Amino acid sequence: MTILVTGAAGFIGSNFVLDWLGQSTEEVVSLDLLTYAGNLENLASLNQNPHHHFVKGNIRDRDLILNLLKKHDIRAVIHFAAESHVDRSIHGPGDFIETNIVGTYHLLESVRSYWNDLDEASKKVFRFLHVSTDEVFGSLNDKAPAFNENHPYAPNSPYSASKAASDHLVRAWFHTYQLPVLTANCSNNYGPYHFPEKLIPLCILNALNGKPLPIYGDGKQVRDWLYVKDHCNAIREVLKQGHIGETYNVGGWNEKTNLEVVETLCAILDELKPKPDGKSYADQITFVKDRPGHDRRYAIDASKLERDLGWRPQETFETGLRKTVLWYLEHETWVNHVVSGEYQYWVEKQYS
Repeated sequence: MTILVTGAAGFIGSNFVLDWLGQSTEEVVSLDLLTYAGNLENLASLNQNPHHHFVKGNIRDRDLILNLLKKHDIRAVIHFAAESHVDRSIHGPGDFIETNIVGTYHLLESVRSYWNDLDEASKKVFRFLHVSTDEVFGSLNDKAPAFNENHPYAPNSPYSASKAASDHLVRAWFHTYQLPVLTANCSNNYGPYHFPEKLIPLCILNALNGKPLPIYGDGKQVRDWLYVKDHCNAIREVLKQGHIGETYNVGGWNEKTNLEVVETLCAILDELKPKPDGKSYADQITFVKDRPGHDRRYAIDASKLERDLGWRPQETFETGLRKTVLWYLEHETWVNHVVSGEYQYWVEKQYS
């Protein structure tokens, strides 16, 4: 049997595939459209792995999806593929509607068609695991309890609205068609292979290049930070033990303000790669105009996942951030390809 991973060349998807094949010989079909954030170099270490099969393709291509499901005898789909950058969603929401909503719809329909034709034994073990975000729940004030799985949806950006819609589609395909689905809503991920448009990788690279470290507004927006490897572990547990139709919140139990995140990052860089002039990277922190609809606080209550499936994150924010900074310092070639655009040119030549 085999699993199909959508968005497999992206940040979380590639970490999941690498971790999966580091622990299992079960075959993986990795599907990715290789847009700007899908980086085939993330999976380069698997080039000679006979258990890994990469396919460039779109989740909206039903014929392709159905063919892959049948050809590889897929027993689970883990759906990471999504547009995920809030700033990009503000300036160009159309791509988010097409990928996150329409794409998820087409994927669900392809999977439903495949699942309906399975024998009863295969139907019972099949799973569709949808990976979503805590942003669908909206914003919390400073005193409010963390989001649990029953928190009402209140998305505030085109990105979070599109993910909320995809969550509702997945839920509806379970209740209407009995498709065996699982949903995981995660907090802010960070770690290796993170595309440098998000706060942590952007600030690491800007710091090393002497550029400003931009922080929106007063920097007191709070996020719960989850090391990506911990997230991958949680997804494996949900896939293995999760109850069909259930939603599981995945969080790091690490609430930090954006300013705290960047200050901690700067302190680690001061230690690991001190500046020649002896000054702190924190001197590069710059406050910029806040973005529209910026949620003040997210916080995940992951106690259901711990209670029902026995999962807790292994990394603290400090240990995970140190591992992240070290990874970027040790992977200059990857960073340079992503930043320069050389990688995207290479992909277009490979698949044109």
